[in-house]
Amino acid sequence: MAVAYLFSIAVRMIWIDWASEIPEFYWNGQIMINTNDGYYFASAAQKELFGTLQHNPRVPDLWMTATITLTYFAAKFLPFSLDTIILYMPGIVSSLVVIPLILIGRLYGMTWTGFFAALLASVTWSYYNRTMFGYYDTDMFSAMAPMFIVYFLMAANHRRSIGYALAASIVLALYPYLYNQGKAMVFAISALYMAYVWWRHRDEPFAYPSIILVSVALLPIFWPIKLLLLPLMYLGLRRIQIAASTLMYIALGMAFLAFLAGDGFNFIYTKLMRYAQREEAITGLHFYNVVNTIREAGHIPFDLLAKRISGSVPAFILAIIGYCLLLWRQRAFLITLPLMGLGLFAWWGGLRFTVYAVPIAAFGLVYLFHQIASFTKKAKIQYALVTLFSATALFPNIAHVIDYKVPTVFKAPEASLLDKLKQIGNDKDYVVAWWDYGYPIWYYANKNTLIDGAKHQNDNFLISEILTTGSQLEAARLSRIAVETYVASDYKTVANTLFKNGQPDQIDPNQYLAELKKAKTSILIPPKTREVFIYLPYRMQSIFPTVKVFSNIDLKTGERKRSPLFLATTARKNTKDTIFFANGAKLDKSKGVLHLGQQRVPIHAFIVAEVLQNGNTKVHRQSLYPSSTVSILYAKSYGQFIILDNEMLDSLYVKLFFLDQYDPTLFEKIISSPWAKVFKIKL
Repeated sequence: MAVAYLFSIAVRMIWIDWASEIPEFYWNGQIMINTNDGYYFASAAQKELFGTLQHNPRVPDLWMTATITLTYFAAKFLPFSLDTIILYMPGIVSSLVVIPLILIGRLYGMTWTGFFAALLASVTWSYYNRTMFGYYDTDMFSAMAPMFIVYFLMAANHRRSIGYALAASIVLALYPYLYNQGKAMVFAISALYMAYVWWRHRDEPFAYPSIILVSVALLPIFWPIKLLLLPLMYLGLRRIQIAASTLMYIALGMAFLAFLAGDGFNFIYTKLMRYAQREEAITGLHFYNVVNTIREAGHIPFDLLAKRISGSVPAFILAIIGYCLLLWRQRAFLITLPLMGLGLFAWWGGLRFTVYAVPIAAFGLVYLFHQIASFTKKAKIQYALVTLFSATALFPNIAHVIDYKVPTVFKAPEASLLDKLKQIGNDKDYVVAWWDYGYPIWYYANKNTLIDGAKHQNDNFLISEILTTGSQLEAARLSRIAVETYVASDYKTVANTLFKNGQPDQIDPNQYLAELKKAKTSILIPPKTREVFIYLPYRMQSIFPTVKVFSNIDLKTGERKRSPLFLATTARKNTKDTIFFANGAKLDKSKGVLHLGQQRVPIHAFIVAEVLQNGNTKVHRQSLYPSSTVSILYAKSYGQFIILDNEMLDSLYVKLFFLDQYDPTLFEKIISSPWAKVFKIKL
């Protein structure tokens, strides 16, 4: 176990070794984390430790999840900074997955199979990607905790032990606290365990008590209460003589109650359908579904599925063969079907599900290696062959780790900019920003946001409208209205409140937004109670078309509006007469015509924007074809070309960030850098 654990840690240090050479990855003397959602949990720990974000209703409670609780106590009592703890905790916790794998192997007389499976599982693509150092998220428990549940349930069955059933029940009771997203999976594992025990062992003394304990663990009771209740029930079942027939009825009743009260089967179905189905039943306005833009929630090709679960297509196929053989010879492994099934569901539901199948696939693969090697009777040759086969399976995964050079979420200059914003105003203030930047703004700027990594439903429309509208007056007004409405409504979804979504007196959003653009509007602008800022980072140019998607829709009908043009690219080659762009387009300089695929598009204007040493922006505009609607913006300081139509050229983001053209009666520029700009709403 120690060797396998240290191996997992050592492999994860490869990324640390690479990242440590890049100064832009450091903040407060430590490498920053590489997952956006990590700042959600880090902000909660930060709030408890340092008293930040006291007016943010979205920051979770200290006891909401073990990730926050462990982080808080580690930062409070260990001699490490919060930044250090959130960097290293994912790898330290997730590497514990090696323990149940080795114990499962030992349980069935296959310790070496468990050992090599542990090595493989701990660093396989999907599991590594979601548990590497810096990937600070609850995913560190995603497959590790279920494997402990599987081991204890298998041990309860194999050893006919109520004690192991108690251990499994305790982990089951804790599981929502560790990783609530996997609740459906542990429901399914528990159901299969109870069905298996009923099928194979219902006449044995341990069967019904183990079913009772597992059922209690699944009940929707506050987990600390269950942790007190389970040992008492265990003692009662051990010491009180109860007739077998009575135990049977109690077990059946408790199992039924667990799945009825816990809404087990419906919960499983709902979770799966959320990712398998993209369309939603609409009542009221038709907002764009954010799931359609999340890569983790999209269909994935077979070869990617195979690589994420086993490292390569051949290894995946062999793993499936080994797993099927394992199910045939060791029927107790049937309880692992939800893990493998959920992993395979990723083919339809999205790549995030592959992580669940990794440990079981690794065990199946090494089990097959062991079966192949067993054709020789010499133990040394068997070990040598299994070692060789396992090393071969490990190779593509280690190669992936070496090549997987994921950057930190933010760079040091971006964190520094938000730290400056932290010194302005107070923690009651709000920042209008796209949801990708919500959690980092919490953590580094001690400011609140309207949307974030978990709150990005109907209000995405409003933020998208603010960032992409051609009316700066509308953007300023809507920013003030959205923030003040959010606070005054006790933090309800702003779009639903403003438009009275789904109500008999529902407002026409098109008329409402058009009214905001008028110099004299009939819409009441609420009085100012706090500062509102707009955060415009350079990095948003890469996702700006996606940002536009959320407001590029008629909310009354759900129909898309005309698709705007916004293509960010660079110059691959620049000659006297032609600019050849990296995206395949080219500009005929002499004629002012853009060759875009098979189209020949006259250019409305060629605009050069350059950031000067004093921080101001110099803009040079060359008008070409007045009737054309397509222009080219050359952000000279970034070496970036943007091919865009007039609608996107007039958008708030382009005007304020790239061109530095803003209405000083509406906006005040308070922070400006090549990385981002922050404006204060003056309304």
